[in-house]
Amino acid sequence: MAQFIPVEPFELVIFGGTGDLTRRKLLPALFHRYLDDQITDDSRIIGCARSEMSREAYAEMAREACIAATSDSDWTDDAWDSFAKLLDYQQLDISAPKKEWKPLRSKLSLDDRACIYYLATAPALYVQICASLKKAEMVTSASRVVLEKPIGRDFDSAAKINDGVCAVFDESQIFRIDHYLGKETVQNLMVLRFSNTLFEPVWSRHHIDHVQITVAENLGLEGRAGYYDKSGALRDMVQNHILQLLCLIAMEPPNSMDADEIRTEKIKVLRALVRFDEERARTHTVRGQYAEGLVNGTPVPGYLDDLGEPNSSTETFVAIKAEIDNWRWAGIPFYLRTGKRMKRRTSEIVIQFKNVAHSIFGSNGEDANKLVIKLQPDEAVRLFLHIKEPGPGGLRIKSLPLNLSYAENFTVRYPDAYERLLMDVVRGNLALFMRRDEVEAAWRWVDDLIAAWEGVDKKPDDYTAGSDGPVSSAMLLDRDGRSWWQGQSK
Repeated sequence: MAQFIPVEPFELVIFGGTGDLTRRKLLPALFHRYLDDQITDDSRIIGCARSEMSREAYAEMAREACIAATSDSDWTDDAWDSFAKLLDYQQLDISAPKKEWKPLRSKLSLDDRACIYYLATAPALYVQICASLKKAEMVTSASRVVLEKPIGRDFDSAAKINDGVCAVFDESQIFRIDHYLGKETVQNLMVLRFSNTLFEPVWSRHHIDHVQITVAENLGLEGRAGYYDKSGALRDMVQNHILQLLCLIAMEPPNSMDADEIRTEKIKVLRALVRFDEERARTHTVRGQYAEGLVNGTPVPGYLDDLGEPNSSTETFVAIKAEIDNWRWAGIPFYLRTGKRMKRRTSEIVIQFKNVAHSIFGSNGEDANKLVIKLQPDEAVRLFLHIKEPGPGGLRIKSLPLNLSYAENFTVRYPDAYERLLMDVVRGNLALFMRRDEVEAAWRWVDDLIAAWEGVDKKPDDYTAGSDGPVSSAMLLDRDGRSWWQGQSK
């Protein structure tokens, strides 16, 4: 059974303290860590927003959010009453002058304990909040700031945000969060690769045929229409989540688990990605936009009807054949895919190995070995190997998985991504957070692709809601003699 080690006392200010992210993720994550005795009673959590609200009203809002995210077996009123004592609230307009920040400042000790400012706001406000914190004399050597994605919408805007935040906080105090990096199976990527002699010797172009990364959602816009139409699938998912997964799969072994050692190897991967021009965009990428269809048997409208804008060309699906120009991966395709209103909600990585050089079993042995790393909805690692199917009447080969299911093998509840990442912020562990040059290198690659798409000037391909995406996505792999992994539960 995992042992949860308490963190040192801390003070946490959540800007956007009444927002959706705070209610759905942050407050429940903090409460769950309190239930497991990782957060001590002398820590403090202060919600901060423009809304006028009493401390008691804020605690009640937090209680409703935590009840919704906590199982009946874990919930106790006594535990909640104790946790609620940690909560406070401060009304504040972040554009207010320095003197109006005094009530918030007075709630903080600003001593040697970690003082964390979590910016659960629009990224356009990051620089303004940081500058105001500095003017209000609320930044010390023990201060930390957490930035949610997206950091900008292109290289230039990301660089401006980074410049503004870095003018107040040292790089070692900045935690650029991507919740995918907090998932257990994502972290297990490094353990699988660098702690098992079975994998590291074959983890290269010599033995791997290709890699697939899929992040599929069956939901639509879900109240994010204004943001999403200005972003699209490439900016919303590929620039951060998917490229971070790609880096962990493809990076060289770091010298140690030191945060900067890990992040330096990741940046090398981003810089080695082959850039896009118009011709490469035509042949190596697919853009899609969902039309009306059935998702889990329920009729749903198309993207344009969801949006209420008949002329939008924003992509809700993207598939990319990416390549890494270095010694380990030269010539090996990384197929990246993400979309909304897909057939099923899933996030998974498929490492497909090459076939044996000569199969003595004929066509029975052509289904190559695969390592399938499932991130959601059920975290698991499955290694598909060939075995003989039992029974008389000839030799038949079947591909079956060695199955490491987190739900089946670890019966205790383990921390979700935000729970783990929040505790890492308190500890000052930057290993699972993005460095400035990572963010900007990812944007350079994405910006090239966006510019190439604009040059090609082709509307996204339609795909039916509840499907696996446009037909052109399947053709992207079919031209290479491959196909998307369809999933296999057992």
